[in-house]
Amino acid sequence: MLGSTAGGIQDACSVASEQRHGEIDVSIWYNNVPHPKLIEYKKDQNWVRKSDDYLVFPGGGTQFKEGVTSYIQFIEKILPSIEWGKHTRVVLDVGCGVASFGGYLLDKSVLTMSFAPKDEHEAQIQFALERGIPAFLAVIGTQKLTFPNNAFDMIHCARCRVHWDADGGMPLLELNRILRPGGFFIWSATPVYRSDSRDQNVWNAMVALTEAFCWKVVAKETDAAGIGVVVYQKPVSNSCYEGRKADNPPLCIQNRSREISWYSPLDYCLPRIPVPQSGQESSWPISWPERLANRPPSPQDGSISISAKNFLNDTTQWDMLVSKIYLHHLGIDWLKVRNVMDMNAGFGGFAAALINQPLWVMNVVPIHGPDTLPIIFDRGLIGVYHDWCEAFNTYPRTYDLLHSSFLFGGLTQRCDLVEVAMEMDRILRPGGWVLVQDTIEMIQKMQPILISLHWETTLHNQKFLVCKKGLWRPAK
Repeated sequence: MLGSTAGGIQDACSVASEQRHGEIDVSIWYNNVPHPKLIEYKKDQNWVRKSDDYLVFPGGGTQFKEGVTSYIQFIEKILPSIEWGKHTRVVLDVGCGVASFGGYLLDKSVLTMSFAPKDEHEAQIQFALERGIPAFLAVIGTQKLTFPNNAFDMIHCARCRVHWDADGGMPLLELNRILRPGGFFIWSATPVYRSDSRDQNVWNAMVALTEAFCWKVVAKETDAAGIGVVVYQKPVSNSCYEGRKADNPPLCIQNRSREISWYSPLDYCLPRIPVPQSGQESSWPISWPERLANRPPSPQDGSISISAKNFLNDTTQWDMLVSKIYLHHLGIDWLKVRNVMDMNAGFGGFAAALINQPLWVMNVVPIHGPDTLPIIFDRGLIGVYHDWCEAFNTYPRTYDLLHSSFLFGGLTQRCDLVEVAMEMDRILRPGGWVLVQDTIEMIQKMQPILISLHWETTLHNQKFLVCKKGLWRPAK
């Protein structure tokens, strides 16, 4: 992987060293992310340190007093049913710092979407992406996160600095919306284990909220370093909602819950729990990795579904295309690819076909197309909604490969393809690739635009346009 720096270009692959057993110690070039503020601000918590020309991430954190590996093992001890990488596959880490929690879970076959805002911690998401960990910029404010309902198996917050009880509990209601029925919310913060009045007031507010949401406490423990963790579980049926003495927060109106969460205001309501189909004990997916190839059950809320035949055909076609053409005949050096984006992900077939490669895929579902993102999460993959007529929530030079399958034709009536290409150039790392599968007419429209960005382009079989971003910079 290549990264643009103040003093030139640094190869990120050559310095990343990840041990497969024990502590992970990942290094990146300092000049790729030259932000020293976090090093000084968090020096006592072992988030990140500078060593010569590198930034080193030793696996510390505000709540990880004995390292993130010990913290993850502690969660597994107090909650054996978590079953990392089997029962629990897709996780959301709120206020993730430099994403060490998600990074260390990769070895357990857990795919963690880490997110944080751009705040006084500076470029924490840029650190995460430079390390090769799934992450994006976001904030729980006044609008819904760009995820579907019932998406994540688990949500984690370790001192994530979100006031969950604000505005009547609206931020926590948003977590409830995107947490899968039966899923866990793991919260590690001072109100869990400290007894001063301020922390106790926050804890009492959380007790009231979680009881109103019908969440139950399944574990509450303190580790050897004195750090407390509480684990809540979302209900799997509507019976508790219907049996509450007070209808507060109320249940959501059904048709509102089907709307794609794009520029949507937060709702003060509880979405109904989807009812499992006849013959199903619950709506929880089967264990990973079987989950990837298993067709998700037809949803009960009226959203898009896929037949068993179409699911098999889609999976087979992507397996063949990736194994026979993408990996071996397009001249892409996959050894230098870690962060991948599928700009028009469909049912996630491209990402599924790459599952055995040492990379991860951000599956993007355009908001003006079919809403397939719930199916992507059901398969154990991750993604977001997006409109490609707008900028994507990430830092410059954070992806190694962008993949587009029949995307651009649907954009021509709404925005200028030159602007879309400029956004692709912004988020693509120097030395990175773009792989376009489209009609020859659309490829002929796109190729001159991409050449104007000083990219190398090659057309294969009149179907696939392969581009490589160079090191060109505008003259001063």
